[in-house]
Amino acid sequence: MDASGRGHTAAGASRGGFRAERAADGRYRWQLKAPNGRVVAITPAAFETAGEAERSFDGLRAGADGLTARITHVRDGIGWVWVVPGSRNLPEVRSSRAYERYATCQNAFRRFVVLLAKQPPRELPERAVPLRRADGR
Repeated sequence: MDASGRGHTAAGASRGGFRAERAADGRYRWQLKAPNGRVVAITPAAFETAGEAERSFDGLRAGADGLTARITHVRDGIGWVWVVPGSRNLPEVRSSRAYERYATCQNAFRRFVVLLAKQPPRELPERAVPLRRADGR
């Protein structure tokens, strides 16, 4: 986490790479940036800690080769977005913006998968184990 407590950036990710940020509601969401600094993917899911967001990203990164996307037309407006469905068909990750053409959206997803696979494995903090009080609670 940076000094302001607002985000957690992977080493060397000032322009590109993984970044977990704290939202206004106090929960964390992650995004993946291209080397040029443009956000290419975001997670709609919210996590209680930056560590949970990192674990989610690392799980996605580990399975990058097998990812498939659902490309859909945006509801309000013009364009196409890609979405990787997760458990219970809730989006695990999605494009950060809409694309004018279907084929451009397909190519953006392919570039996302390549970028995701290039991300280095992360050293994840251990999950916090709640301490038990002496009275057993």
